[in-house]
Amino acid sequence: MFELIAANKRLSLASPLVMGIVNVTPDSFSDGGDYAAFDAACRHVDLLVSQGAAFIDIGGESTRPGAAEVSLAEELERVIPLVEYVAAHHPVWISVDTSKPEVMAAAVAAGAHMINDVRALQQPGALAMAAELGVPVCLMHMQGQPDSMQQAPEYLDVVTEVKAFLSERVQACLDAGIQRSQLVIDPGFGFGKSLAHNYELLARLGEFAVLGLPLLVGLSRKSMLGNLLHRPTKERLAGSLAGAMLAAQQGAHIIRVHDVAETQDVLKVLQTVRNIK
Repeated sequence: MFELIAANKRLSLASPLVMGIVNVTPDSFSDGGDYAAFDAACRHVDLLVSQGAAFIDIGGESTRPGAAEVSLAEELERVIPLVEYVAAHHPVWISVDTSKPEVMAAAVAAGAHMINDVRALQQPGALAMAAELGVPVCLMHMQGQPDSMQQAPEYLDVVTEVKAFLSERVQACLDAGIQRSQLVIDPGFGFGKSLAHNYELLARLGEFAVLGLPLLVGLSRKSMLGNLLHRPTKERLAGSLAGAMLAAQQGAHIIRVHDVAETQDVLKVLQTVRNIK
């Protein structure tokens, strides 16, 4: 059984937990601009916590395909006030979605418990900073960079190659002094993968158990659903819930979503059936 530890907080991952997404950006793919204003972001946090989110994942830089980079100052201005708000008002775990070591440090100082890095601590200084901070880290696979990752993704075997990358990054973390018990992995749905790659990852998600680490999955409202179902982002709830159920059935420990209440319902049904077996 996996458990996350940050300072005086402990969280069991014995059953799948929901991570609620709060993007404080004007250009995120699904909710860009909806929560860019501080008051709106705070109200959304309150809602997600009331719906049962175990984590609030705060991001100040969009990583959608084609997204432009955000300056350090702007990302700090977007993220840190909301981290402080959540830390002051809710007992949930706070995850900061960033690749910048300075944002990691400021967020943890403000009350964040976890780093969620789409670049798997590959930015200069990120690995050393994560080791110094000593909080759990999610390492995600991405082929390329957000501005170009969807142009022509290629793999001989997507699952084998993603596993190999994550294994290499885990070893880099261990070499840097990060405890294995503080690591989480994410195969990176939609990050440098074609439609076929994404569904092969989902079909073979159980193979990531060989790495022996908690698995975070985020496919909520993504284009892998829209392109299959021909639905705009706001109409992908059913597809997102199907993906969440399939991921949880294959061993995902954390499900990162926009729709917390509905995902909680799905996981409650799954857990009830599991408890009978």
